[in-house]
Amino acid sequence: MPKPSILVVDDEDEILELLEYNLAKNGYSVSCVTSGEDALKAARSKLPDLVVLDLMLPGLEGLEVCRILKRDPKTEHIPILMLTAKGEEADIVAGLELGAADYVTKPFSPRVLLARIRAALRRGSVGVDAGSGTVKVHDIVVNPGRHEVTVAGKPVRLTFTEFRILHLLARRPGWVFTRDQIVDEVQGEDVAVTDRSVDVHMVSLRRKLGHAGGYIETVRGVGYRLKEK
Repeated sequence: MPKPSILVVDDEDEILELLEYNLAKNGYSVSCVTSGEDALKAARSKLPDLVVLDLMLPGLEGLEVCRILKRDPKTEHIPILMLTAKGEEADIVAGLELGAADYVTKPFSPRVLLARIRAALRRGSVGVDAGSGTVKVHDIVVNPGRHEVTVAGKPVRLTFTEFRILHLLARRPGWVFTRDQIVDEVQGEDVAVTDRSVDVHMVSLRRKLGHAGGYIETVRGVGYRLKEK
């Protein structure tokens, strides 16, 4: 099996050395660049399995790099873990809204960062049956083809909007989705959803899921996620 490839983007030599050493030691193939422009070139040419991205970069800053990668069909699937000294709530929300998989602030623990990287790499395929599109998380099974949901084998009747929200959360366990991202996912010509009504749908969804409703976590000031196993 080939080693998972990690692209590290940071303009601090000490950080690059620390990450390169720890990632290589834990079985990853590591590439390092020091600017946003080089990050775009490397990501597009090598298609890494994950990008560790600093926000405060010379020239093209990290948020713009994330925005460009997530808008490019060739690279939009690559998980991006933001690693930065900018730890204000507004910065975290901005990064997650652009599609970042996770956000770690400096100073950081290498062990915690490695755990976050493993989790981000795992999310892309956890619980997805490639043949049917069925998603299984905990004892929740979501079948988009049949538009069915079961909890511990028992069927659960959801509205169209509730189903779409649950399917979104279940496809990426542990991934925090902002209210705006949830609205973008479920909005349609015949469906009117606002960021405020998302909270109402969540209350109803949790109630209908019974004990499994406890797996849906509120991330204060950011949005919602479905707890990982």
